[in-house]
Amino acid sequence: MSWLVLLLILYTVWDVNYFIRCLFTVLGGRLFQRKRKVTDTTTIYGLCTSQDVDIFIRHMNNARYLRELDFARFHFYALTNLYEQVRNRGGGAVQGATSVRYRRTIPIFHPYKILTKLVWWDDKAIYLEQQFVTLTDGFVRAVALSKQCLTKCDVNELLKSYPEAAQKPQMPEELKLWLDSIDVSRQKLRKDD
Repeated sequence: MSWLVLLLILYTVWDVNYFIRCLFTVLGGRLFQRKRKVTDTTTIYGLCTSQDVDIFIRHMNNARYLRELDFARFHFYALTNLYEQVRNRGGGAVQGATSVRYRRTIPIFHPYKILTKLVWWDDKAIYLEQQFVTLTDGFVRAVALSKQCLTKCDVNELLKSYPEAAQKPQMPEELKLWLDSIDVSRQKLRKDD
């Protein structure tokens, strides 16, 4: 009975489902999928359930997209061994910014996949493009750009340990414009201090 009470307290105080999903996503990737190159696209699958929907119980809530992006990033890090390389250098990863473009909703009980791809990097961060694609029609429902700031390590040096990343890709135009807007916002906030 005391275990049941402890479990109930954990579910009340912490989002236990989040931690369980993280564990299954990372371990499942490491145990049952082959390693990927850091330049490869990784894929995870999901289903829009009753826990993911908005107040009208018809489609995925906007906040759930961000949560699902976390799982896809964890999966990318696990399959490419990138996070382990960062940790070996004494660093870590912190989400610096995200931009999501919602194109069409993901209806309740529809399966989808999230494609994650490294599109560019600088000395402090990697930039990922992630797409939500519904399996029933192959339509890209949402596209996200994520800036992952890597702490205590030089990203350019880190990526030199990946032969496939020897040639840095050209910065995508939408990424450049997004980074410019972040810089404008940063400058504005500094003026307000």
